[in-house]
Amino acid sequence: MAGEPSRRTLVLSAATAAMAFGLDASLAIVAAGPRRRTADPEPGYRRIAIGEAEIIALYDGMWEKPHEAGFLSNASVSDVKQALRTAGLDASFVPVPISTFVVRLKGKTVLCDAGGGGQVQGYNSDSIFVSGRMLNNLKAAGIRPEDIDTILISHFHPDHIFGLLSEDTNAQVFPHAEIIVAAAEYKFWTDSSSTARLPPWRQSLSRRIQSVIPSWKNVLPVEGEDEVVPGIRFVSVFGHTPGHTGFHISSGAEQLMISSDTAYVPALCLRHPEWHGAYDQDGAAAEVSRRRLLDRVVAEEMMICGSHFPWAGFGRLVRDGAHYALDLLPA
Repeated sequence: MAGEPSRRTLVLSAATAAMAFGLDASLAIVAAGPRRRTADPEPGYRRIAIGEAEIIALYDGMWEKPHEAGFLSNASVSDVKQALRTAGLDASFVPVPISTFVVRLKGKTVLCDAGGGGQVQGYNSDSIFVSGRMLNNLKAAGIRPEDIDTILISHFHPDHIFGLLSEDTNAQVFPHAEIIVAAAEYKFWTDSSSTARLPPWRQSLSRRIQSVIPSWKNVLPVEGEDEVVPGIRFVSVFGHTPGHTGFHISSGAEQLMISSDTAYVPALCLRHPEWHGAYDQDGAAAEVSRRRLLDRVVAEEMMICGSHFPWAGFGRLVRDGAHYALDLLPA
């Protein structure tokens, strides 16, 4: 059963493992792996102001992903390594930080995504996947889980939702918060007929979602790009998943776009927005959504952050011909 993820071990083929981002908790490390090369930041939270809104980045973990053919369908391993070197990063692996964000605005405390809950693990001896730091960093920032009024979910990949579920029981970690998600995302992942259309490595994720989340009474699927809480609107950026969503925060004259997985690893998907990841359900649609959102961020001169941006993830975009560059705030 998917609700008992730590008790199962699956051995993946190299071809399947190349597309493993989005795997569920049933996958475990199959051999002793290398030591982590990325230290957790101290502290694991960072505050900025957007008008009257307080935005708090929360570090949840890091995936140190080995290079594999097929990770990007239209870029080689050599291309990926060169892009990482151009960005000044260690090119021996693909660094995928995991962050969530709290927004405090107009008397509400809103959590944007819930991280991996320590339940998403590396899939081979060269892969390291650490998650589940978010909850302790939330508390370190002075916020109790029961202080969260609303949770916005960008999409149902495990590094964004497993922090909602207790590992052993699937009990809710935030039982008193309203959970809001795009209706298209909710419909796809909770429809049992969708499961057979997914690759094998995502089917167990789908089954875990279907066995738990439809029974929760505090989940609200919403249509369109409404203001879902005061000062925060949904932004449709489908392609990564059928209902993938960004979050637009506005307060006074200031704006922030929480881009979720739209630009994924900036060293790859900002410099090369045309690259399609194996983790995207529809690579072509994801590219269209990515360019549309990034062009809006540039045109409106707003701040941007993302679930997998380098810590702490806040910055501004500039357009460089067909490419984009991210000017990060100092960590």
